[in-house]
Amino acid sequence: MNNEWYRKYLSVYQVQPDQVSESTIKTIVEQLKRFEANEPLVTVAVIAYNEDKNLWACLWSLSDLKSRFPIEIIGINNNSIDKTEEIFKKAGIRYYNEKQSGCGFARQCGLNHAKGKYHLNIDADTLYPSGYVDVMVSALERQGVVAASASWGYIPDKAHSRFSLWLYTCARDIFLFVQSIKRPELSVRGLVFAYHTELAQKVGIRTDIIRGEDGSLALGLKKFGKIAFVRDKKAKAMTGYGTLSADGTLFESFKVRSKRALRNFLLVFSKSDSYKDEDSNVIKSDKGK
Repeated sequence: MNNEWYRKYLSVYQVQPDQVSESTIKTIVEQLKRFEANEPLVTVAVIAYNEDKNLWACLWSLSDLKSRFPIEIIGINNNSIDKTEEIFKKAGIRYYNEKQSGCGFARQCGLNHAKGKYHLNIDADTLYPSGYVDVMVSALERQGVVAASASWGYIPDKAHSRFSLWLYTCARDIFLFVQSIKRPELSVRGLVFAYHTELAQKVGIRTDIIRGEDGSLALGLKKFGKIAFVRDKKAKAMTGYGTLSADGTLFESFKVRSKRALRNFLLVFSKSDSYKDEDSNVIKSDKGK
């Protein structure tokens, strides 16, 4: 696969929706019609909160999926105040409005409406390669595997060179691999996470925490079987900088995350079946006030 397969989608990535050409939109809409299976094996659930500048690019990448499996693509508009819902509607895919804000609520909404045996999480600010579904489903079909998580890269820009991003992702993936041996739930990331729908519906997705709903789901799922880690480049998604940019430069982010990893290094060699929530990550309830 071309290492820069995602390049064509950048023409509409981080772009105002009214600047996306009608010819591009027409292409996306026509191609998405292929993914309307009445009895899908795979549900691809796109969650979006105020992602109107990225959503067309994400949907374009999904419209180029090549798969031997029947697929449904659904959207979840998580209480957006921009044109996210308008894009879902124009794209012609089945979508749902989740009024309760939060990634957990959005993921659970998608899971509640999934028809497929397998469920693939999709983030609206991320681009997915054409072979993504088949590689992830192949992992899920292996004996004893209940979930699978892939690797992901970052889209190069003026502030982040390809080489620096390559070094960063290599170091990150090595750590995630080591961590996954004993604590796979800590190494999954929601933007590249797939699982058996029925089992995930049994476990449920937490909606009372700000982040980590993906790891919490993985913790519940591992009681039923293995979590596979996919390192096939055909499943490597590309995304923006999100929380990575919150630490400043790429170097600063690397330092912050490295220190955190070193503090918890010994923990990766022991298993755990439960975790204590940090107060800063718990969504406070207004009940009782």
